[in-house]
Amino acid sequence: MTNGEGRKTNTRFRNIAIYNDKPFMGYKNTFLLSVFNETTKDGAFFRLSIGKENQLAQLETGPFKYSNPAKSKNSDKILWTKGNFQIYPDLWISDLDFSKQQKLSDANPQQKNYLWGSVELVKWTMPDGKEAEGLLYKPANFDPTKKYPMLVYFYEKYSDQLHQHYVPKPSRSIISPTYCSSNGYLVFIPDIRYHDGYPGQSALDAIITGTSAIAKLGFVDTTRMGLQGQSWGGYQTAWLVTRSNKFRAAMAGAPVSNMTSAYGGIRWESGMVRAFQYEEGQSRIGATLWERPDLYLENSPLFGADKVETPLLIMSNDGDGAVPWYQGIELYSALRRLG
Repeated sequence: MTNGEGRKTNTRFRNIAIYNDKPFMGYKNTFLLSVFNETTKDGAFFRLSIGKENQLAQLETGPFKYSNPAKSKNSDKILWTKGNFQIYPDLWISDLDFSKQQKLSDANPQQKNYLWGSVELVKWTMPDGKEAEGLLYKPANFDPTKKYPMLVYFYEKYSDQLHQHYVPKPSRSIISPTYCSSNGYLVFIPDIRYHDGYPGQSALDAIITGTSAIAKLGFVDTTRMGLQGQSWGGYQTAWLVTRSNKFRAAMAGAPVSNMTSAYGGIRWESGMVRAFQYEEGQSRIGATLWERPDLYLENSPLFGADKVETPLLIMSNDGDGAVPWYQGIELYSALRRLG
């Protein structure tokens, strides 16, 4: 319907259901489409007109994250938000073609009283020669001639969140890029590209090569770099410190440390057996424990605990409905036994 425009420009087109009673219908032979550019991470809106020759017209675009518009029941007005890391996603109103835009809210006026950091999309080359992406948050008044401490956080793929706005607030277990950059830290969030059977090594390859690429820019204090991950990221943090001493300190939140014991457990909240997590799910082992016991051992931080030299903070609790909290105890007990 879009004549291959998405493939040509590396963008994703999605129909927006602005009519609650007709979720799949357009308006007067037109459809409103939300658009995401995979290269720039910018958002946009297009109008698709259906006829003898479908016509695609850009209505709104920019370095922003947009919400899907909601249409007024009694007029041809739509309500939507736009924002990015530095701009709070306030409410806007406009006509259906995004003309006559008017900002309706100023929901975070106190932000202008504070210095705010910045974020940029960074790219580097992986060991296999492929390009990787990540996000680099910089402090306000960043000076490239100075050296800054850097915190590394990760969880699957974050680069698509380039224009996500984060209000500074206490976090349960993950790094707040807004809070940390406002306190003089660089924050680096690399995307992880996984290879089945080797989730630990996949994370190490992305994090170490990405961190090294950022360090080569000259403004990172490589003696003050920290690593943090939660849940799936907590597991990989625990695994990574069994293979690398690159970081001054690390924090593993709710980590699985022993895949062989976790394999036979359940998710406490849902009651689902955990085997699916490793055979076909996020842990990406791709085989049963009996088919490839070597991969379960290789990817378990517990069995590399004797190689850990990095100071490691482990956080687990018995209220976790997904990760067995005793996995943190296994890792702690091993490290304590090793002295």
